[in-house]
Amino acid sequence: MPRPPSRHATAPVSRARRLLRGVGHLLRALALALVIAWGALALHFALPGPHPLVLAVIALWVTLGLAALFAPAWRRYRPHGSAARQPLHRGLQHASLATRLAFALALLAVVIWWQQLTPRNDRDWAPDVARQLVVERHGDRVHLDNVRDFEWLTPDLARVRWESRDYDLSTLASVDMIVSYWMGPAIAHTLVSFGFADGRHLTFSVEIRRERNEAFSIAGGFFKQFELNLIAADENDILRLRSNVRGEDVYLYSVGLTPQARRELFLAYLDEAERLRAEPAFYNTLTSNCTTIVFDMVARIVDGLPRDPRLILSGYLPGYVHDVGGLAPGVPLETLRQRGYIDPRARAVPYAAGSLAFSRAIRDGVPSATPPAADTPERSP
Repeated sequence: MPRPPSRHATAPVSRARRLLRGVGHLLRALALALVIAWGALALHFALPGPHPLVLAVIALWVTLGLAALFAPAWRRYRPHGSAARQPLHRGLQHASLATRLAFALALLAVVIWWQQLTPRNDRDWAPDVARQLVVERHGDRVHLDNVRDFEWLTPDLARVRWESRDYDLSTLASVDMIVSYWMGPAIAHTLVSFGFADGRHLTFSVEIRRERNEAFSIAGGFFKQFELNLIAADENDILRLRSNVRGEDVYLYSVGLTPQARRELFLAYLDEAERLRAEPAFYNTLTSNCTTIVFDMVARIVDGLPRDPRLILSGYLPGYVHDVGGLAPGVPLETLRQRGYIDPRARAVPYAAGSLAFSRAIRDGVPSATPPAADTPERSP
């Protein structure tokens, strides 16, 4: 008859089981802690109502979550002593079950509420994103309403001016990528500017659509705090704001696209503007932002563009575009970066409404990825 395994033989198995149970408890606790944090942030950024009420709801959510987090410990508690203490054990088991059930119901309610959040176009918007681009197309002729041309006095104060403009796509001459650094080397805002044979430039910028008195938040961008807006603006407005008024580090790079690709990209921006007017969308810091949306448009025009982490870390986007051959050929990236730094040239140009001097100055010395356009006369104010 075989001898049963000794106590010493079973000890490693018991230790392994305890270790696995411990790891399982740890992973469960970590997952639950992440759910609690997600719910608290979602409520903080997206729950409407008075601030004290929002705080009260968050406090209730966190309390239920923490109770559910520690509930398994209540269930495993086994009091020592007489049988009179056994009801305490059963009561703790019931409390553990009730607590977890209450949190599960609360989680279900939060998920249902979250899924029902929908983007809108009818909020009380901040003045600089209050309007949306309106497009009319007639062959090569494009008429645009609500082109922004603000004169910025401070980062938060401007003389408001929305314009109607007409463009001839047959004269589309260049495309430039502008990268504006506002928070370290990895985070930047990406803009695309289209140049025409008459010297005018129109810049497109995918931006958060803030409500009045609302400030940008990277964390809020993960939690449906902002809608998306596509701004079409004069460079005297949207680039001068960043280089001259906010003091951001702004770099301009000429992008090499064929005439057909330039036209298709311009039309893709118009399509995106019309889509956002018809179907509002939420901004997302990671998946739907100023860089990823541009990449999606370009990827439909230029085949074979690889995905890359630099599409998320947008401060490194120029390196990606250089690596795929999209910038001035034969010029090192560092040279393009040095010559593309527009701030000193931008600050040397006094503001004048309707002037092309700003656009000419910021391109002085920038290596071109397209044949240079002929000089054109200054546009009158």
